[in-house]
Amino acid sequence: MTAPAYRLAAVLASGEPERMYSGLSLLVSAAADGAPCAGLASFRGLDLLLEDDLIARAQVADATPSLSWQGRETFARSLMELRDAALGLDSLSLFACSASVETMSLTQTDIEERLDGVMSTPRFLRETAGTQLLFV
Repeated sequence: MTAPAYRLAAVLASGEPERMYSGLSLLVSAAADGAPCAGLASFRGLDLLLEDDLIARAQVADATPSLSWQGRETFARSLMELRDAALGLDSLSLFACSASVETMSLTQTDIEERLDGVMSTPRFLRETAGTQLLFV
């Protein structure tokens, strides 16, 4: 039996900034230590991952109800920095869910500029078989 290609994989489905932060934090921490990791962003998670104005979105009270007013600005900056780190790590591959891309207002350019490509959920599960898998 061959070893899995990835050490950690996550399906990033939540559009909640706090949950996205947690998922990205796990992936970035492992990838920064050199572990190959993979993420599949789908629907609301994909929308949040590709958000152009992530800081403004993370500061909306309804999007981050557990945070204090003072804490939202710090959280928003940290989330943006974490997302940028995730997108820049060679040991972390981030993919867009093909069903999400087909049903959302996204172009191939939106995906190619930021992510490592488009992948179906079944293919992601096959490619990450044997890997610790998280659903966020």
